Amino acid sequence: MRDEAAKRVELVFSLFDANGNGVLDSGDFDLMTGRVLEAAAASDDGAKDAIRSAFRRYWTTLATELDANGDGVISVEEFRPFVLDPERFGPTVAEFAEALSALGDPDGDGLIERPLFVSLMRAIGFEEANIHALFDAFGPDADDRITVATWAAGIKDYYAPDKSGIPGDRLVTAHAV
Repeated sequence: MRDEAAKRVELVFSLFDANGNGVLDSGDFDLMTGRVLEAAAASDDGAKDAIRSAFRRYWTTLATELDANGDGVISVEEFRPFVLDPERFGPTVAEFAEALSALGDPDGDGLIERPLFVSLMRAIGFEEANIHALFDAFGPDADDRITVATWAAGIKDYYAPDKSGIPGDRLVTAHAV
């Protein structure tokens, strides 16, 4: 695993540990889902249902694949090798990427405006300066928008263990506001 990918894994784990207890459990995914849905108030019910389903699948996949002792929690040690395994986790990441990026396009024009992008990413827990750096790396148009497809691809790249120098790496590097 590339160093960049390892840093991305550590950040994702810390963000998904929404209740801050040091492990991932189903409650973390409920908290994260609620925060994201609150930021996506303008999205339609279909998009909201899709992100609920994606978060549920994310947790179910982790619990099924990693919780061998049945204690209902996933440690960072269990999480590290799994989350960047495209064969084991790729379909879950793809569903999550499609659902989250679609949530950022409530008017259905295929474009995501910066303010909503920032709101959704803050709801997940990313640092605002890093969110703006990521958005800029996606190459927004003159009206400060990116495409849904660009964001979905960026999310999928974020979980790829062999990728480096990707826009998503801006989320793990401190940026000034």
